[in-house]
Amino acid sequence: MISIFKRSKSVAISIDEFFDKVDLGTLNFKKGVNNYINGNSIEFAQNLNSITVLEQEADTIQRKIGNDFYLHSLMPNYSSDILNLLEMVDDIIDMSKDLLSQFDVETPHIPEAIKKDFSELVNASSKSVKNVLPASRIFFTQPDNVKDSIQKVLFYHRETHNLSTNLKRKIFQDIDSLILSEKLHLRYFALHIEQISDVAKNIAHQLSSLVIKIKM
Repeated sequence: MISIFKRSKSVAISIDEFFDKVDLGTLNFKKGVNNYINGNSIEFAQNLNSITVLEQEADTIQRKIGNDFYLHSLMPNYSSDILNLLEMVDDIIDMSKDLLSQFDVETPHIPEAIKKDFSELVNASSKSVKNVLPASRIFFTQPDNVKDSIQKVLFYHRETHNLSTNLKRKIFQDIDSLILSEKLHLRYFALHIEQISDVAKNIAHQLSSLVIKIKM
């Protein structure tokens, strides 16, 4: 167990609450995109409202954790690395909220032929996040067990990349009914869904590095 969980129970609770907010945010992002794709406007609005609140709460908790780290001089040799890890995790909910907001503002038209592709893409990207969050949690209590979850993150990141590439190829090569601006618009959303899994991959690499550092 990492020493901050032994020395400061309040920080341990805050870290746990922070991951809870991001986890719920990811769930609302996945449901929100799927509700948008399927035309469930009321449910989509509820998902957007929920993730907006969760993102604000996560930011507040993250700032409190940062202040507590410096106030109590917790793990001075690794504090910058750990706070950077939490910042990267916070990026997940920030990006998810922003992208769901863009669906609401820009209202992209998603042809029936690629609705399933978009759904598969957001599901795969969400799985990469769903695996990196428990890996990040367990780092604070059982860092030796991080490796197994990291492998799943990297697997779903590769799957997300492949699905995104195939979707973008289908948009530009197979759907003749769309004009170029519409294709570019859809590519934007596919790209940004994929980039959420990129953040998960970067967190996985940061975790691997941190596990090595604390063992040295």
